[in-house]
Amino acid sequence: MDWSLLALPGLLVWVIIIFLPWRPWSTRESLDAEQAVELHDLSQLTILIPARNEEAVIGKTLRGLAGQDPSLKILLIDDQSSDRTSAIALEQGLSNLRVIPGEALPEGWSGKLWALEQGRQRVDTELILLLDADIYLQPGTLHTLLAKFESEGLDMLSLMASLRMQGAWEKLLMPAFIFFFKLLYPFRLSNSPSQHIAAAAGGVILVKRQLLEQLGAFACLRGNLIDDCALARKIKNCGGKTWIGLTHSAISLRSYDRLDVIWEMVARTAFTQLRHSWTLLLLCTVLMLAAFVSPVLDLCIGSHITGLLALMIMMSCYLPTLRYYAIHPAWALTLPLSGTLYLLITWSSAYHHLFRSGARWKNRHYSAPASK
Repeated sequence: MDWSLLALPGLLVWVIIIFLPWRPWSTRESLDAEQAVELHDLSQLTILIPARNEEAVIGKTLRGLAGQDPSLKILLIDDQSSDRTSAIALEQGLSNLRVIPGEALPEGWSGKLWALEQGRQRVDTELILLLDADIYLQPGTLHTLLAKFESEGLDMLSLMASLRMQGAWEKLLMPAFIFFFKLLYPFRLSNSPSQHIAAAAGGVILVKRQLLEQLGAFACLRGNLIDDCALARKIKNCGGKTWIGLTHSAISLRSYDRLDVIWEMVARTAFTQLRHSWTLLLLCTVLMLAAFVSPVLDLCIGSHITGLLALMIMMSCYLPTLRYYAIHPAWALTLPLSGTLYLLITWSSAYHHLFRSGARWKNRHYSAPASK
């Protein structure tokens, strides 16, 4: 078999990616806290934090918010935690923190969206910040967010939080996770007026309350496991303006130092990302095998030239992401392995939806719609 011919589709994939005019591999769409930014009135803002068994991180998350403004309005919805999430939150002594005991999860809702809806019903400010319980905000982040939000006339702004990338598994898979997300949802296109593509990162989302309520609040998203992108799409479909970018100023406190932890996190939504379509799964498999496996096979047992060229372009596309997160460039050599692992995780996600009653997250099962 002439492996160089088999590697040609992979080479074509990477040539197309690197020359796409919207540059999905670029990290130029980013926003970090500025020390000299104009101070904004944070009284127009309420923070909603859905939390379920987050005792390990909630204290630092709340201390980060206190560093923005000690009087910041915060609603923490305790989604029936079995640990000390609420107690630790209250121990922080924030004057405007209110902890809301979450009610039982109704049928058809995801846990996070139901928690957010319960908090939303108690908000009376112009703006709402949806913040995951494990996200620490650097000082000045909220003022920077509001400055961009107001200057660009946005209706929704979201930040892709900086994930922990310390251990070997984290360096192997977490930069690749963000890289693949940006390939699926190019930020430049997502930030354009086009309604064909919309993206958001659920860890940090700033949105206008009135617009959210006009859409039907979180009830319009219930059941969505990829609720952030679904919300961005609904806002763009009604003529709203959205923006998403990378950041170093919103930091995820969650550890991903074991493969099984990353596997569960990605598998929760991987098949959902493909709309629970077996046709799309097969197309994705062919594409990823061509992009990540065939160049390596050609380099090992083929004529080498085609595979080597494909790998060089692949790594060139990946390097901006590694540089952004200060990861050594040598980790670019591991992208074929990362891609192969993500393909296996996607298949495991499909398996769970087919044979194990859908996705599982934080001891809850979410059934999938009928497979296509």
